[in-house]
Amino acid sequence: MTCTLHVSWDDRLVAYNFGPQHPLAPIRVKLTMELADALGVLAGDQVTMAAAGPASEAELELVHDPEYVETVRYAGELAGGQGEVDAMRLLRHGLGTADDPVFPRMHEASALVAGATLAAARAVASGSVQHGASIAGGLHHAMRSAASGFCIYNDPAIAITWLLGQGLERIAYVDIDVHHGDGVQAAFWNDPRVLTISLHEDPATLFPGTGRPAETGGPDADGLAVNVALPAGTRDAGWLRAFDAVVPQLVREFRPQILVSQHGCDTHWSDPLANLSVTVDGQRTAHAAVHRLAHEVCDGRWLLTGGGGYQIAQVVPRSWTHLLAEAAGAPVDPATPTPRAWRESAARAVGEEAPELMTEGADGRFSSFETGYDPAEPVDQAIMATRTAVFPLHGLMPTP
Repeated sequence: MTCTLHVSWDDRLVAYNFGPQHPLAPIRVKLTMELADALGVLAGDQVTMAAAGPASEAELELVHDPEYVETVRYAGELAGGQGEVDAMRLLRHGLGTADDPVFPRMHEASALVAGATLAAARAVASGSVQHGASIAGGLHHAMRSAASGFCIYNDPAIAITWLLGQGLERIAYVDIDVHHGDGVQAAFWNDPRVLTISLHEDPATLFPGTGRPAETGGPDADGLAVNVALPAGTRDAGWLRAFDAVVPQLVREFRPQILVSQHGCDTHWSDPLANLSVTVDGQRTAHAAVHRLAHEVCDGRWLLTGGGGYQIAQVVPRSWTHLLAEAAGAPVDPATPTPRAWRESAARAVGEEAPELMTEGADGRFSSFETGYDPAEPVDQAIMATRTAVFPLHGLMPTP
């Protein structure tokens, strides 16, 4: 399909950096952009790319408390050797922890990530492009007054709130990160204008411990928070089956004016921080499904972000290059070799051999829930729990 894409990117975004021992290594995003560039994904006339400025304090405060924003700034100054340490103030706002350690100019780096996602949102809202991408974004755990799960400012929630302020009345957010999109859900818990759908590993086995099917939204938005909690070990066929059994029907019924998505690739079987068993090929299939849905339901208006993913060279660059290529309307053939120069550069950066192909040899096939429902299958039990909790609230039948 014919698409136009704006990519918010420049190398300054790697300044969002918790340090060399932290799993959220900023090099993963740089390697993604380098692989996409090497494969010609960003070269077409349909793609524009530009640096964005940081989000302003007023924009950050669309979602975050002013006191929290000021504390993030204070934390960055402390890390830079300025000011007197108030450890309790930091901890009260989720800062100075193992997950969210402070680093110099933390506010500036975090605001730049939020600014990149806002710039992509503006490009879509203006009508200048159909799709906007912020691969460095997707920091979906940050709460109104606290950092959480490697996330300082919640750029998807900020962008959604900004879009609502432009007069949009219905926005759908789809999150396929292995971790529950708790910060975005919390931001719109009681807002009937926003549908949030999160497909993630069961909270009984993974951070942040939320995202159960019974979490369906506040009194003014019951049924607009949707959670699919999948058992550890779920593979491509089950993961894609769950997506297909829940996401398209609800998004179609909601009829959003824009689709916002978070594409954390920590669902991968080798990811060190989680327990699902999805391949790069399964992720590519999901990226394409989200893309098709944007064209089907909201005339192609689609804002997409990155997210989690901790296999720095093996997974993140390939998955997100497929995502960018999909958004550009020119998907990369899975059998395509990764360019030798990119492999050598990636190997130098991370100290391990980089993958030679854009595929892992999986086919992305799955059987539909409607034709193959098995009440004894744990994945189908998870699907049914979600459908039972929310489908009737949308006038839909939960059973196949």
